[in-house]
Amino acid sequence: MKTIKMAFGFYVLLFFCISACKTSPEQTKVFTQADFPAPPKAPKKPQIFTNHGYQRSDDYFWLKDKSNPETIAYLKAENAYADTVMASTKGLQKTLFEEMKGRIKEEDQSVPSLDNGYYYYSRQEKGKQYSINCRKKGSLDAPEEIILDQNKMAKGKPAFIFGGFEISDDNNIMAYVSNTTGSYAEYELKFKDLRTGKELPDKIARMAGGITWAADNKTVFYNVPNAALRSHRIYKHVLGNPSDALVYEEKDELFNAYVGRSKTKKMIAIYATSFTSSEAYLLPADRPNDAFKSFLPRQKDIQYGIDDYPDRYFITWKDPQNKNQKVYEAPKQGYEDRSKWKEIIAHDPQAKIEGIEVFEKYMVVTKRVNGLLEMNVREIASGTTKTVNFPEPVYTAYSNGTPEFTSTKFRYSYTSLNRPTTIYDYDMVTNQATKLKEREVPSGFNADDYEVKRLWAVAKDGVKVPLSIVYKKGMELNGSNPCLLYSYGSYGYSTDANFNANVFSLVNRGFVYAIAHIRGGSDLGEQWYEDGKLQKKMNTFTDFVACAEHLIKEKYTSSSKLAINGGSAGGLLMGAVTNLRPDLFRVVVAEVPFVDVINTMLDSSLPLTTQEYEQWGNPNVKKDYDYMMTYSPYDNLKKANYPAILATGGLNDSQVGFHEPAKWVAKLRDLKTDNNILLLKINMDSGHGGATGRFDYLKEEAFNFAFILSQMGISN
Repeated sequence: MKTIKMAFGFYVLLFFCISACKTSPEQTKVFTQADFPAPPKAPKKPQIFTNHGYQRSDDYFWLKDKSNPETIAYLKAENAYADTVMASTKGLQKTLFEEMKGRIKEEDQSVPSLDNGYYYYSRQEKGKQYSINCRKKGSLDAPEEIILDQNKMAKGKPAFIFGGFEISDDNNIMAYVSNTTGSYAEYELKFKDLRTGKELPDKIARMAGGITWAADNKTVFYNVPNAALRSHRIYKHVLGNPSDALVYEEKDELFNAYVGRSKTKKMIAIYATSFTSSEAYLLPADRPNDAFKSFLPRQKDIQYGIDDYPDRYFITWKDPQNKNQKVYEAPKQGYEDRSKWKEIIAHDPQAKIEGIEVFEKYMVVTKRVNGLLEMNVREIASGTTKTVNFPEPVYTAYSNGTPEFTSTKFRYSYTSLNRPTTIYDYDMVTNQATKLKEREVPSGFNADDYEVKRLWAVAKDGVKVPLSIVYKKGMELNGSNPCLLYSYGSYGYSTDANFNANVFSLVNRGFVYAIAHIRGGSDLGEQWYEDGKLQKKMNTFTDFVACAEHLIKEKYTSSSKLAINGGSAGGLLMGAVTNLRPDLFRVVVAEVPFVDVINTMLDSSLPLTTQEYEQWGNPNVKKDYDYMMTYSPYDNLKKANYPAILATGGLNDSQVGFHEPAKWVAKLRDLKTDNNILLLKINMDSGHGGATGRFDYLKEEAFNFAFILSQMGISN
């Protein structure tokens, strides 16, 4: 799918400096909750739960019900309290917002991409929040055709998410998805005739976001979520037909179903995937009325992916003995006989295959080696392989996806902590990269002003954990520098060291910005991921603590100057490490945090619950319940001193319910014995990603950063 994707408060003195880049920010008093009226106090309404012979009492379970006026009243009271506490930082927030906005080129355009005779691109206009999607026929000199103006679609809506579009093979009909709830799980599918500019009457009101055209220019396959937002069904829609046909239903609650089309355009595939197993069903794209056929029946702990090629299939394969994946090729005729499969890329325990992109003459293989992404170009006929070279010791590089199967060039992006994202076309014949576009920072940016390093912390069990850090050159390592330490550490998602323009509002004020590449992600391969989930999940949290301690030991910062941040499952990380070592951190910003682990994982009606048994465990099983109870942030709160904390949420969040941060803050208010600020900020109009416009979300980021800065005593 062609998608255009876009990503802390307190009292300070009344004097705000206009400059964002003072090397010696003004130090002011750090206010505490004693300086303000009493915060909201949620009523206790105990509910008793019995699991495996244990009783749990949850005083704030009632906050789960957003249809309850008392719940909404409490959230509004918390928002009002947060605004009161943050009132004196409004000038700082405005300064931060303007800095961040100043790093965005307001009038900009993506690099055009050739697909089926048209060059597709998006552009942004000054002052507008969303993109305009365009194309040109045959040549970049051809007249521009605006196919969608997202600004018009979003007008008057409190939230808007554009999920992408797909064009029919004859280039005439566009299928596109969007929503106005702020949810990343449910979309509306519409169709537009690009010849007339008219919307077609066809409309699917609730689907999960994936669109795939068949070759007949009238048939579209799409996936639909169930009540728990698990993508479980694939339907076929024929333009003009009011009733859609169910072509696949995934009944196993651990699996999701998705549909897509090969780069060759010849094959449509349905993938049924869990976190540990997969199965593919194939259908020729020119025969949409045929039945999908299973490529290889699912097997426990085996995952595979298929890339179509004229006379064969290329298959990525993962099993317990080949966790970092290997690649096979198999003939189209008789592929069912595994003895006909040929291994072309062997398993390497030191290099995880992240994916392959197959062209007519070449295959691009992306690997993760020692925590960094590497790209190899393999000539299909000869097997000769060359490596794309990258110049820096800490970086991120990733494929942008090249639509044309016959292309001899592939497009990739390169970035690092101090290098804005740069897009290249790599010529696979000459092995030369051509720079197409570097992200422009209108307010000015000099990469050479900053130091980037890779550090290694030693975890509790002796394992070395990488950190990536950036700070201003010339900074003295004396333990007095403020620091923001970020991580995620779940689902095998690697936290790559890419360019984040916003964090320079902190770095330019003397901060060290650090990323902890902890277990639970797959930064050092698949075993790194497996060593941070299920019964080994505690490694994720102790790794993060080890990274924080290493930064302090090496004099980059001190516990009184250390802020930490994470969102969603990274919010779980924030809650867990705060319980483990509340003395280690000065400030905690937990965005849409998954903190009510036991209650959420016991409720199979909630999104993401049942299929995530393979991540966290199933609390209906005593062994899993007992282990999850050792780290569930909400269940492990106790009377203690805690850092200053800001928790955020979204009322329409489909991934982590708003009630999780709300309950966590309510319980913290009752138990904490310190006088530090504790705030809850709920976006009442949006979901998991917060505000949806390219400028509106910066206001939330400015709020978060202002919270951190003020708690460090920095007012400008």
